Amino acid sequence: MNRKPIIAVVGRPNVGKSTFVNRLVGKRQSIVDDMAGVTRDRIYFDVEWQNKQFTVIDTGGIVPGDEDEIMLSIYDQARIACDEADKIIFLVDGVDGVTPVDEDIANILRKSDKPVYLAVNKVDSHNQITMIGDFYSLSLGEPIAISALHGSGGVGDLLEEITKEFEADDNKTEDNSIKLAIVGRPNAGKSSIVNALLGEKRVIVSDISGTTRDSIDSRFKYNEQEYVIIDTAGIRKKAKVDYGVEKFAVDRAIRSIRECDVALLVIDAVEAQNGISDQDKKIASIITEAGKGMVIAINKWDLIADKKSNSVSKFDKMLENEIPFLSYVPKIYISAVTHQRLNNIFTRVSEVDKEHSKRVSTGLLNKVINEAYALNTPQTIRNKRLKVMYTTQASTDPPTFILFVNSEDLLKDHYRRYMENKLREAFGFMGTPIRIAVRERSEKTKSK
Repeated sequence: MNRKPIIAVVGRPNVGKSTFVNRLVGKRQSIVDDMAGVTRDRIYFDVEWQNKQFTVIDTGGIVPGDEDEIMLSIYDQARIACDEADKIIFLVDGVDGVTPVDEDIANILRKSDKPVYLAVNKVDSHNQITMIGDFYSLSLGEPIAISALHGSGGVGDLLEEITKEFEADDNKTEDNSIKLAIVGRPNAGKSSIVNALLGEKRVIVSDISGTTRDSIDSRFKYNEQEYVIIDTAGIRKKAKVDYGVEKFAVDRAIRSIRECDVALLVIDAVEAQNGISDQDKKIASIITEAGKGMVIAINKWDLIADKKSNSVSKFDKMLENEIPFLSYVPKIYISAVTHQRLNNIFTRVSEVDKEHSKRVSTGLLNKVINEAYALNTPQTIRNKRLKVMYTTQASTDPPTFILFVNSEDLLKDHYRRYMENKLREAFGFMGTPIRIAVRERSEKTKSK
């Protein structure tokens, strides 16, 4: 299958690029806020319009000549997006008119060898159509008036013009990729890991905490398996999250956890030497509660490891004491800077994904549960004893089992954990949570 055409959306800050992208995608994907510079990295979305499929790249607002570190990075990301794109949409603000920054961007785009489409945004009524006249001065062809916010104006005309050479694709192929969310606290090295894995400067890396504000998807193939790698915003304690853009970014990161197959929880090795933070534990709980597979990556290991001190063994013991509830989760010690053990990420993630979707035959499952029951028969409670009459696996992703018992009240938490441990001993389920549900069934029903 040929790759989808790519369209980059560029422009100065706050002209409505993310609102326009959300209009194309059909839902609120990119973060939209009145504060300039909200979108920093280049963010990819799949779009279908009139049975034509293409990829749109939302970019940060660019200001040529601005020497601020973040603005330079945004400019660099926008330039890379234009290099990747087949076509470019240059979005300008019809209310503000032509600005010097628009002129600078237009000068850059005219030197590219890509088709450029000039879209004048915020033309919300027919009476405002005269606002587009000034934009002919940019010498980028005929301006097209649109309203990204309301979907009115020439949005359809713009898409018609841009996609007229695209082929309609009637063949819907199944997506067998593994969706991998890279999550953790700010500054744990998530974006550095993504860039190292992809072999390119895919997302902005900076010492400034909270640089990544959106969840950013990248497709990548390793050993014939395709992955969708999702770099997310750092998740801080709720009390420290400012309302607005950062809150939306954290919400998006949590949503990415819920939509992924496996989450890579990145922990800063330097900060974790004296114990795992409560926030790292909280993020792990979010992953577990969402029923997702998990791999823990101890990053910045190059700053810790001393081959003569058995540092891995010491760290393993510390993790065992600090997060015993994650004993089933594989841990890897990596360095995004030196690329130490980075390929282990894909190996472990692939293994966990298989465990996450594992299904056990009913006969073997009941054999294991019956043996576990016989080895450790529950104590009587008020002259009643728990009896497990039948067990079945209801679903996968995560593996979910139903125990048919004589009384739901008799299955206590400690015995539920015992049954879970026996399932893990017998079948593995590395890196994936297990769900155990209970259904009451009378012994008379069993005998029928």
